[in-house]
Amino acid sequence: MGKFVIECPSCGRYAEASNGFFAKKKIDCVCGYVINVKTDKLSSKVCPHCGNTVVFDQSKGEDARCPVCHEKINTREGMAALAEFTCPSCSCKLSADKSAVSYVCPLCDTVIDVQERIEKEAVKNQGLASVIKYEGGNDTFVWKHPIEDFNLGSQLIVHESQEALFFRDGKALDLFGAGRYTLATQNIPLLENLYKLPSNTTEVFHSEVYFINMTTQMGIKWGTDSKVRMFDPASGLHIEIGACGNFSLRVNDSRKLIVKLVGTSSEFKQNEVMGDQYSVSSVVGKFKALVMNRVKSNISRIIKENNINVLEIDEYLDIISEKLRIAINEVLGEYGLVMPEFFVTSILTPDDDPNFKRLKQQFADKTLRVREEGIRKAEAEAAQGRKILEAQTEAQLKMVGAQGEAEALKIKAQAEAEAYKAQAFAEAEEMRAKGYTYQQETSRMVGMEAMQNGITGGRDGGSALGDIAGLGVTLGAMGGVIGMTKDALNPIMKDSSEIGSGVVHAADDTWDCSCGCKGIKSRFCPDCGSARPEPVSSWNCTCGCKNITSKFCPECGSKKPAAPTVWNCPECGNKNITTKFCPECGHKREE
Repeated sequence: MGKFVIECPSCGRYAEASNGFFAKKKIDCVCGYVINVKTDKLSSKVCPHCGNTVVFDQSKGEDARCPVCHEKINTREGMAALAEFTCPSCSCKLSADKSAVSYVCPLCDTVIDVQERIEKEAVKNQGLASVIKYEGGNDTFVWKHPIEDFNLGSQLIVHESQEALFFRDGKALDLFGAGRYTLATQNIPLLENLYKLPSNTTEVFHSEVYFINMTTQMGIKWGTDSKVRMFDPASGLHIEIGACGNFSLRVNDSRKLIVKLVGTSSEFKQNEVMGDQYSVSSVVGKFKALVMNRVKSNISRIIKENNINVLEIDEYLDIISEKLRIAINEVLGEYGLVMPEFFVTSILTPDDDPNFKRLKQQFADKTLRVREEGIRKAEAEAAQGRKILEAQTEAQLKMVGAQGEAEALKIKAQAEAEAYKAQAFAEAEEMRAKGYTYQQETSRMVGMEAMQNGITGGRDGGSALGDIAGLGVTLGAMGGVIGMTKDALNPIMKDSSEIGSGVVHAADDTWDCSCGCKGIKSRFCPDCGSARPEPVSSWNCTCGCKNITSKFCPECGSKKPAAPTVWNCPECGNKNITTKFCPECGHKREE
């Protein structure tokens, strides 16, 4: 029965196995993996001769050969070329060929740079580091350097947006910003005062170095692990809601952060903030409870204080997010961290909850009522507008009707004037045919009227005046019929003087002054010297309004007619004629 060395497919360690019928079929590895000799004896390996990754049978021992180059692949010299190192993720002990480039950890599936890990293991085994620099990932907040023994003269490299903190015995000591430093007693004074470092660069001093990533880590997801019970202020109903989103995180105090995390882990990554329950190692979130507590205890309070309707909550996500960010930062600052942004991207409402369904129905009914009230208001405003328009239209129609009546009266008056003018022309033509003038006919008619009324030329002036007064009444009536003018009355007065020489004027041409003096016959007042006022010219409108002194009629708005053009007849001497033909002789006005 021959013996051979078999490699554990889990951790890479080697165990002893045997060939033969009674040999053990299963071997327990120190890592806990049970090696099945029959199935696990076949292994893959990079051939040190041709460089190909080949599969060979480990049970053949040193006689196993590469199927490509046919050189021995499992010799003791080849096994001595194996290097042991630890996985940077799970710290599992692994082994691989010293010439290998990469190796996949069988526990956490981390792809390991074999040559880099071999160099780090060598430095760690020596206990000294000549160059100290950050070797963590971009999603890491804090990374602890694996070497804890350094000598003076080592190079410390700190990248931009990083800080390096020397730590010893639970105390944060010297802090370095971005740059390249040669460790000497003058730039690590706190460590020098505490330990009295030697000046010899070959001497070793013990310290822990933490690199802090000062960049803002974005896209960290969060979500409530249970529903938040709240009282909706708009409807008065109790409902349950959930919330989720993401936030950003940044280190603002390296010392506070390191003091809170020292002794818990060699690094602090982004997935440790809220935890990752789906990962292999089931990382527990360090700040999950803090965020959940602040979100649940404040989100319902924010909704109440701002009187937010849950059905319209998406409109207020920015307000809720900002208030939650402030509430979380009040506690998060104790750990040296700050949350620049906190976003609530979704509010989960209980669509199947009867209370929430009732809330949506109430809101829908309220919206419909508001819309119906708006429609009724618009209809009332439209009706009022129609009434106003109808009233305006009726007023305009009445105005047009009044103007039409005034226009009809005007046309009627013009027709009557034209008829009277035609009658006057006819009478003038008749008198011209008979051989006497209109003035002579008028004088004849006045004389006959005087004789009929018994007016004589006696000496008794009083009776003559009464007769003339009576005659005036008759003449006034005649003037209304035949349109007698002032010029036509001159021969009448001449004839009447022949009848009675003692006749006096029926009216006295006097005027009263505004100062109180009355019966003034002169042009100026003898008391105050005021001039006699000019007689006010008035006119009558065709609509029936009389004694108008303004330029427009106050009833219908018609304009005052222009003063008629007068002319004197060159044939008979008649004056102040307004018609086209002379009423005395019928002579036509010359243009």
